Amino acid sequence: MTPDERWLAAAWPFVRENLPAPPARVLEIGCGPLGGFVPRLGSGGYAAIGIDPEAPEKPEYRRVEFERDDSQAHVDAIVASVSLHHVEDLGVVLDRARAVLAPAGTLVIVEWARERFDDATATWCFNRLAPSDDGPGWLQDCRSEWQASGEPWGSWIGGWAEQQRLHTGREILGELDSRFECGRLEYGAYFFPGLTGVSEEEEQAAIDGGLISANGIRYVGTLA
Repeated sequence: MTPDERWLAAAWPFVRENLPAPPARVLEIGCGPLGGFVPRLGSGGYAAIGIDPEAPEKPEYRRVEFERDDSQAHVDAIVASVSLHHVEDLGVVLDRARAVLAPAGTLVIVEWARERFDDATATWCFNRLAPSDDGPGWLQDCRSEWQASGEPWGSWIGGWAEQQRLHTGREILGELDSRFECGRLEYGAYFFPGLTGVSEEEEQAAIDGGLISANGIRYVGTLA
């Protein structure tokens, strides 16, 4: 199972438990090349569609950026899993989400508070990547680029995130709070899918023990 597949499997229970009952209409923002949760949603009786420029070429997907898709009618729920911190204009995307979400609809977000990726958390993560594990993966890339830079972690990660134009968790939540009513907000595990032999429970135990920071955000909202 790839890290992306592990992530989808781990995040699915949270997504599923916060959705309205099928056959609700569900839209996933940034479903990616694997198709995100759309296959699980379809199997569960939902009318699901995924939107992403790299989405699979199938009828239940649209290969376009969400904010540039003007064909979508109202939906009962919107799901976005680790896609909002990548978007160019967060406000435009969330304004579009407000426009297509039905008045009684639900917004389910799984995200990264990248400003919490501190030195202790990075050390913990990198110690759980095999020393020879230089294969594809964003954590492997971070470790390699940081080590090559010779910079302290705090300055390197800040510069890397700015170069990648990644939104912080605080920015995401601030933009959400200005448009939606928060019904649920939790911080928890985030890195485990990309780590060697580490479960979500093990990362959460390290968070609970004060060894690392909680980087994962899980949010549920409705129209304000």
